[in-house]
Amino acid sequence: MIRTLVVDDDFHVSHIHCDYASRVEGFEVVGRVTTVAETLDAARTLRPDLLLLDVFLPDGSGLDVLRQLSGDEGGARPDAIMITADRDITSVRTAMKLGAVGYLVKPFGAADLAERLTAYRELQQRVDALGLAPRTDQADVDALFSAARPPAVPRVPAKGHSAPTLALLHQVLRTTHDALSAAQAAELTGVSRATAQRYLSYLVREGMVRLELRYGATGRPEHLYRIVH
Repeated sequence: MIRTLVVDDDFHVSHIHCDYASRVEGFEVVGRVTTVAETLDAARTLRPDLLLLDVFLPDGSGLDVLRQLSGDEGGARPDAIMITADRDITSVRTAMKLGAVGYLVKPFGAADLAERLTAYRELQQRVDALGLAPRTDQADVDALFSAARPPAVPRVPAKGHSAPTLALLHQVLRTTHDALSAAQAAELTGVSRATAQRYLSYLVREGMVRLELRYGATGRPEHLYRIVH
């Protein structure tokens, strides 16, 4: 069983996340905490395998939890999936640099969390299987690094498109639960609205993003973009 610690300062939300996680095969919720201090103590005493970790906590940030646990001597740091309402791209980048294995934006449903947890479980199963072999090869390494990730954007995009910009927009859509307009995607990534629109249209043509139309009072539809799972 994958021992899971749920970290959220909202008692009601924390209870829901515990319920969601406990429904997924292979996961056992071993604790529920609400602060940075409680999380650090529980991580060191309960030894969970995985944290479902909020960013906004009463006494600090979930990102600080990752920093402090990374500096601990003697004992492996648990993996972490960020579970947060924080849509700031800086937080997403920081979480990735600190080794978070996922970033799920609130609000979300049981199926969204189950998808991430299932990918994480499959990754651990791959690691365990390879641990029985005396050595590994490049194909095995590539499989490990891709197991818990969505399909990659094209390595060589069409002329006039930058691979890093495509990857950034794809990642923002992946980590945002709601569909985004080009203006919202531009704000989150720091590119211009026109650039976001052009790259999003490219991702739609590649089949990696779905275009949705939302009709308002004016009758002119708003174009929204959602990741294709």
